[in-house]
Amino acid sequence: MPSGPVLIGYDGSPAADHALREAAALLGPRQALVVVVWEAGAAYEILEGPSIPAAPIDLRTAALTDQAMHEGAQQMAHRGARLAAELGFEAESLTVADEVTVAETLVRLAHERDARAMVVGAQGHSRLEKLFLGSTSRHVLEHAPCPVLVVRAPGR
Repeated sequence: MPSGPVLIGYDGSPAADHALREAAALLGPRQALVVVVWEAGAAYEILEGPSIPAAPIDLRTAALTDQAMHEGAQQMAHRGARLAAELGFEAESLTVADEVTVAETLVRLAHERDARAMVVGAQGHSRLEKLFLGSTSRHVLEHAPCPVLVVRAPGR
């Protein structure tokens, strides 16, 4: 049986806060790792299309934007860990730069940390949105090495 923490995917949304509350009620007090996955380097990407020429990148502005995104992700992770602690978890936060998808990053971390369970919120996309956007919770359910709690957003 895995001996690591409950791994909680967190994006700072009301749905993520709701998932934390439900997880605390169901799983009781235990060690938890609140994870925020962010996309490093997004500020350096160039939007280019058939009728749109590539825009020059101001490297200083891109670096400052990337740093601000990282700091925002860290603040969000700390906020999630504080909420988890208020709800009874022995929580710590982790901010991870996304090299693939959020779901793949969470599953990788679950393997690495020997997660006892995973918690993710379901955003409640329509069937058409799921077809085009994919589903983090679906991927986690299919690939996680441990039990997964998927919490639907309130009112969904």
